[in-house]
Amino acid sequence: MRWFPSLTDVAFLLPLVLLFVRLDGARTMLGDGDTGWHLRTGEWILAHGRVPDRDIFSFTKSGEPWYAWEWLWDVLFGWLHLNWGLPAVVFASSLVLALTFALLYRLVLRACDHEFVAVAVTVVACCASALHWLARPHLFTLLFLVLFLSILRRVREGRTRLLAWLPLLMILWTNLHGGFIAGILLILTYAAGEAAHGLVEADGERRRDALRRAWPYFLAAIASLAASFMNPYGYRLHLHIWRYLRDPFLYRTILEYQPANFQRGDAIFFEFLLLAGALAAWRSLRRREFTTALLYLFWGHLALFAVRNIPIFAIVIAAPAAVALREALEELAAAAVRERLRRWARSFLDAAAEFAQLDRLPRLHAASVAAALAIAALLFAPGATGKFRSEYDHKRYPARAIETLGAEAFADRVFTHDEWGDYLIYRLYPKGKAFVDGRSDFYGSRFNEAFLNTMNARWGWEQHLEKYGIETVLLPVDAPLAGALKASSAWRVVYDDGIAIVFRRAREPQPSSIVSAGDGTDRDRRVSRPDNFSQPETQSRRRSDT
Repeated sequence: MRWFPSLTDVAFLLPLVLLFVRLDGARTMLGDGDTGWHLRTGEWILAHGRVPDRDIFSFTKSGEPWYAWEWLWDVLFGWLHLNWGLPAVVFASSLVLALTFALLYRLVLRACDHEFVAVAVTVVACCASALHWLARPHLFTLLFLVLFLSILRRVREGRTRLLAWLPLLMILWTNLHGGFIAGILLILTYAAGEAAHGLVEADGERRRDALRRAWPYFLAAIASLAASFMNPYGYRLHLHIWRYLRDPFLYRTILEYQPANFQRGDAIFFEFLLLAGALAAWRSLRRREFTTALLYLFWGHLALFAVRNIPIFAIVIAAPAAVALREALEELAAAAVRERLRRWARSFLDAAAEFAQLDRLPRLHAASVAAALAIAALLFAPGATGKFRSEYDHKRYPARAIETLGAEAFADRVFTHDEWGDYLIYRLYPKGKAFVDGRSDFYGSRFNEAFLNTMNARWGWEQHLEKYGIETVLLPVDAPLAGALKASSAWRVVYDDGIAIVFRRAREPQPSSIVSAGDGTDRDRRVSRPDNFSQPETQSRRRSDT
């Protein structure tokens, strides 16, 4: 039995199967250009032996103060990229996901003590979080959330000394990703839950016991907050994040911060967790246990407010939802309902109890190791194809434009949108620098507003290009600015492959041949709408790593 897979192996393999079977594999993980500048940042740190505090990637704000707040992820994955390329980045990111959901399954199983319920809820949580699977630092926030939740659950079981691990883990989390704030809020939620129980308790002794139980959580939250200052920028990082999260521009223009979209096909998993979480919150309130209700209300609100919080909500609410479902099944088995329903509920519960005797035997997890090695072999194979080919999608990024015109054509004063700015950093740095890239916190709302106005060909776009001495413009063929540039006598098309279109100022000599995939007649009518890039569905390129 040591060699047979267990449900822990199933949970480990689940994100890998979903990623490389249902989703687009390596290209899903590389579906965002931010990965590129993160990798180049890590390589810069390895080369210079320090964390940058000034911009190194743009020509518009070169040398201005910049917070490379995920520097530890940058170093780790930059080192992987230097030695083994993008396949190593994709493979390591996939392993982080696999480990996250294997540990989540163990956490949920510990809470509900029912293998079938635990694995079902883990599957739903995994599918709900898949909308934000990218090879970026935020994957470590999901992993650290599971670690924090596992420790906090054991603390509620009486192992209070484990709270000492939270500040130590916080040091790592802070330097890996800006989502470390979620860890502090999570501890405070547990503290508030115990305090709320004490405030409503009528018996004086029980009230004092509840308030005494709250104090270790509060102290752990304070210690974790203090530990978060152990980063290259100290308290300035916290002030920077606070100012950034209060910027209205963030919630108007960046897709990850838009409200949850229930018209997506995968929204059913989020809806299930909302319903199961509501059941868990209601049942906890009936028992005067407020922690679950606070977790559901706080993180459920954040998930509805911004789609990027859905994976966090899925992980936070998984264990309470599983407990509520297990209790509902037990009540159904004893309820005054049709005998068929009671018999089904009892059979389900009994079958899990019998299965648990085998599943809980010690395992070598050989299936997980074998699957990981197989995926590594496919990713690192010299002729890797399809979902195992680790490269940016040529249908979404201007790879052919760079290969055809040469890197030198994009090395100086190129205007493009932020997603392709990330890609240019990855392909050209240090020879070329970007006009703008995905570091929206660095560029600020005023710069980004002017940039979007130019992308939308609004009034003053010519002056904005002139202000920065732009000589080359690289755009998606459906960008509104592309239509305006075609209509301008000051610019001429030098390349068009149906994905990317390149313009140069007309004072340059007309090239002997223009690479083109068509005359673009139909595209011009479609892209000339001035508000095309301001619509939410066309803002999917704009992301953030906060």
